[in-house]
Amino acid sequence: MDVRRLDLLRELSERGSVTAVAAATHRTPSAVSQQLKVLEREAGVPLTAKSGRGLVLTSAGLALARSAADVAVARERAGALWDEFRNHPSGNVSLATFPTAGQMLLPGALTDLSGIPGLVLTCTDMDVETGDLPDLTGEFDIVLAHTLTGRSSWGGRGLRVVPLMVEPLDIGLPAGHRLAGRSYLTPADVVDETWISVPDGMPFERILHDIEEAAGHRTRVFQRFSDLRVVEALVAAGMGIGLVPRFTSGDIDPARMVLKPLRGVDTDRHIVALLRPDVAERLAVRTVVEVLRAQAARIQSAYGTPPSAASPSSPPSSSPSSSSSSPSPASSSPSPASSSPSSSSSSPSSSSPSSSSSPSLPLSSLPSSSSSSS
Repeated sequence: MDVRRLDLLRELSERGSVTAVAAATHRTPSAVSQQLKVLEREAGVPLTAKSGRGLVLTSAGLALARSAADVAVARERAGALWDEFRNHPSGNVSLATFPTAGQMLLPGALTDLSGIPGLVLTCTDMDVETGDLPDLTGEFDIVLAHTLTGRSSWGGRGLRVVPLMVEPLDIGLPAGHRLAGRSYLTPADVVDETWISVPDGMPFERILHDIEEAAGHRTRVFQRFSDLRVVEALVAAGMGIGLVPRFTSGDIDPARMVLKPLRGVDTDRHIVALLRPDVAERLAVRTVVEVLRAQAARIQSAYGTPPSAASPSSPPSSSPSSSSSSPSPASSSPSPASSSPSSSSSSPSSSSPSSSSSPSLPLSSLPSSSSSSS
């Protein structure tokens, strides 16, 4: 069987329609359908069946699509082995990120990667619903995603999930607020405040619901914005309080806004990299992910958070642990003046670029999990 036709069958199993496969593979729908018919003749059994105006995979088609995924992984693994033999992680890598992760991780990561000749990382920010982030792995090699502890699962998608870091969400308060002098806050302290929150359905909103449950009554939301910079601006202007990511908040002026940790409610968000399993085999892709992990570790260390907190317990892959192959955080990484949440949270990205030699990464070193990233 032609592996290119197998790839089309795999794409159909993941994207759900011939039209979507055609758009992703730069073909016409009729060309995709023709190639699938040829594959069906080669297989000797029906692989697809009509369902309304579209196609669905038969049980044989689903089995062959899973085999196609295995073939794709094997192809990429062979290419990665050759790249490792040459110690040269060259090629183009595409990355999609939600805005705050891009602000936090990309400046330092791009600086480090600039020292590796032949490796080109192209980044795009995608402000989409958390549940839609896994779908982007069909368009991008690496997708940065986030989830609250125990809230979301990337399971059942067959994706490689690589933990990068855990970032607390703090309570942003106007500097002159009556609670600004507290060392930490509880749900009872904040439930009656005026809130600047996010739109319904966004992950941070679930923390507000947990606060309500813990305190026993509803919160009062004044405005809702998906852009956290707007939330921060209104909090700083004294319009209310809001949830602010500790590391990715803007350059906070303590004369206008302070951050306080919230106890009694789990406010951690887990930031992960999502990859298709075949893409995860590429040495260039694994090099980028390892640089992202090193950058995340530097940021957490700068804020006094142990880097190990960025690797929640998850079922390990059968491959060797990547902990021994992660690039070491640059010793020249600056530390904030204070490790308190209210200190400036601009990403410490001024570390020296990595040397021209690529990181030494064992094959299939990335940790994987098909369960919840938390």
